[in-house]
Amino acid sequence: MLVRFVILTVLALSSMSTFSQQVHDHDFYNTHKVQDLETPPNSLSFLVLGDWGRNGHYQQKPVARMMDIVMQQLDGEFIATTGDNFYSNGIASVDDPYWQTSFEQIYDGPNLFEDWYPTLGNHDYRGNWQAQIDYSKHSRRWEFPAPYYAKTFQVGDNSEILMLFIDTNPLNPEYKNRPKYAETQKQDAEKQVNWIKQHLANSKAKWKIVIGHHPLYSSGKRYGKTAGIQQVLEPIFEQYEVDAYFAGHEHDLQHNRPAGKQVEHFVSGAGSELREVQQREFTQYAVSEAGFLTVSVADDTMLVQFVSASGQRLYHYSMGKK
Repeated sequence: MLVRFVILTVLALSSMSTFSQQVHDHDFYNTHKVQDLETPPNSLSFLVLGDWGRNGHYQQKPVARMMDIVMQQLDGEFIATTGDNFYSNGIASVDDPYWQTSFEQIYDGPNLFEDWYPTLGNHDYRGNWQAQIDYSKHSRRWEFPAPYYAKTFQVGDNSEILMLFIDTNPLNPEYKNRPKYAETQKQDAEKQVNWIKQHLANSKAKWKIVIGHHPLYSSGKRYGKTAGIQQVLEPIFEQYEVDAYFAGHEHDLQHNRPAGKQVEHFVSGAGSELREVQQREFTQYAVSEAGFLTVSVADDTMLVQFVSASGQRLYHYSMGKK
């Protein structure tokens, strides 16, 4: 029996080793695809990942593997994060081992060595949040110039996409009297609000997208508890005709559309741990399944697709613009 146990163990370890050494070549990607995933021509495509940094635990590794496959399938340009990049208490410095065990060694697929545009989540503020910005000097793919920043991308023949990567933590009234988030209150919230308004008002971009951590609407754990951040940001987004707001914080995937509002609200917070969701009055789709979102923007359309860690397209939504 002992000999049989040893043989089985060796075979199992050999199988795991073979999988881990899988050559990621054209044959691999031709046989590993997400069925029904649309790949719109003449589009700029990117992924949106949230609430992910858990040292490889929960569903972080399966999500990372599928992200690599989808980036290849879509010819993706970059990855945006909706925050909570490192649980539970952020990181200590640019040399924190967590950079290796929760980022570099997890998102190591060849198609994930594109630009990453992060945002800060509340858990990131429980550590050295400045170190996440400083890491940009140590990593070619980690592009995090400031707590909030803007990027403009060309798409199609003549169109531009304005993307604002904002820091919702100092804007969230919920954190004003919470000691563990005291660091968020050292930021100049009013300055950031004015910055958001100015960029949205002055931009001539056809598409306007905002990425942040806290959702303004939630079909998950925080349903009915988002009024504070909603009151700060929703009037601005509506006034300046933002097309879509992508958030995290809730550990699930959601598309919410409140009645009488023009902004589409998406949640991508299923990068590792999961929580339950429910159908609410504004819910278009919500699921407690590990995964991420893809966004493909063309001249006159924006397509958002929800992809699970197991490689299924769960949901898709397309919006047009003339």
